[in-house]
Amino acid sequence: MKKRVVCIILMIALISTFAFAGGGQEKAAPAPAQAEEKAPVVPQSIQLSWSSISTPDTALSKAMQKFKFEVERLSGGRISADLYNGGQIFTQEGELAAAREGTLDMAYYAAGWVAEWVPYLGQLNAVYTFTGYDHMRNVYTDPGIWGKIVKDVSEKVGVRPLAAFYLGTRELNLVEKVGPVRHPDQMKGVKLRTPNSPNWIALGKALGGNPTPMSFGEVYMGLKTGVVEGQDNPLPTDRIQKFYEPTKYIIMTDHVVDTVWPSINIKRWNSLSKEDQGIILEAIETARQYNDELQRSREANDRAFLEDQGIIFIDDPDKKAFQEYAKWSYQNESQNVSKDWDWNFYDKIQSLQ
Repeated sequence: MKKRVVCIILMIALISTFAFAGGGQEKAAPAPAQAEEKAPVVPQSIQLSWSSISTPDTALSKAMQKFKFEVERLSGGRISADLYNGGQIFTQEGELAAAREGTLDMAYYAAGWVAEWVPYLGQLNAVYTFTGYDHMRNVYTDPGIWGKIVKDVSEKVGVRPLAAFYLGTRELNLVEKVGPVRHPDQMKGVKLRTPNSPNWIALGKALGGNPTPMSFGEVYMGLKTGVVEGQDNPLPTDRIQKFYEPTKYIIMTDHVVDTVWPSINIKRWNSLSKEDQGIILEAIETARQYNDELQRSREANDRAFLEDQGIIFIDDPDKKAFQEYAKWSYQNESQNVSKDWDWNFYDKIQSLQ
């Protein structure tokens, strides 16, 4: 009897042990697997380099500062720019080459520079293409024209134009030895500084002068020493660069409504997201508006200053004679440039006056 009781007790204990173990296994069963959490993607910071030969107090240099402020603001500090002006790290020719090669991100280009690779664009920098500021803006805001410029320059030059900044209306600036010019015939033999580019040299010929290629940073001393006898630039440039010191006359020819194009290396541009490209374009447009307003206001005020410095303004040059001479010069003296011009493109420009 005792043995039977003991066996029953052992059997009950054994059953209880299995039940307890089974319950424990149910409680210890792993919870359903949850999706693995991924670390948030942190947008990559972008640091752009931008070089210009313009001195710090020019509208172009101030526009660079405006761009830097705006691109940092719009991107929350993720996109910024290292700015170098006054020829700190490159000559004008050097910075243009560096942006094409990609050792520099951004530089100011112009129609006269890119025309070496895209010939028809030389017309935008030719004498008397535009009638004034409003005409120029109509052309550069035309989607078909600007879109074609961006596409062709990106493919053939290796930089992507971002906008067209108003540089000013170019006037002839001459040393005292040359005298008060009113007719292109009086420019014969005058050593006129030009950038070292075929289209710029053609412009010098179109004004009746003897084009003398020279880097921008050398112009002041060139005028002072007589290596060159004249140069052409907008009035704010004449004031800021102190060209009024070695010169005597400014001839109000109004021969070029000039622009420069802040441009970025195309590989660098293509490496950016669409969002970042949009931020850069928005910041550039704000900088363009700032530049244009500042440059136009300075043009209105700088004449009085230059007159106080002893500059004599010639307000009655024979513009018709200059226009006719320029057309003859492009067709005869500069066929290396004009032979590749697109006259349908020119007609479209004129239709936007």
